[in-house]
Amino acid sequence: MKYKLIIDKNAEEEIIAVVHAPSSLTQQIENLVCSYSGEDYIMGYRDDEMRKLAFSEIECITILNRKVIAIDIGGNHFSLKDRLRDLEGILPSYFIRINKSTLANEHRILRFDAVFSGGVDAVFQCGYREYVSRRCFAEIRRRYE
Repeated sequence: MKYKLIIDKNAEEEIIAVVHAPSSLTQQIENLVCSYSGEDYIMGYRDDEMRKLAFSEIECITILNRKVIAIDIGGNHFSLKDRLRDLEGILPSYFIRINKSTLANEHRILRFDAVFSGGVDAVFQCGYREYVSRRCFAEIRRRYE
């Protein structure tokens, strides 16, 4: 199987899949393409408020108290209806998985701090801190060296 991605900001977007026969993969691709709205935001919920959260305004998306939560640039917490693994498929590439329960906006990470337990925390611009897995931290370090 071959995969080809062509990025051309001036061309009309289209997805073409040439396959020998329909399969569960082709059905997943079709579902993804048909459900994609082309939006650059997700809906967040807090108390009685519903708000569009632009991807660029989100510091990270994490699981707190068994709920998927988006933390925005002001440090506000918004509940999301999507599951973390579903969000991973629609978020831009600058969202990286930093541990099993968190997707981080790489552009919003201020610094990495070593913690007493020997681990590393990502400190976001809004002040929120989240543990970074050793494997992910090693990958991030390699990318910036």
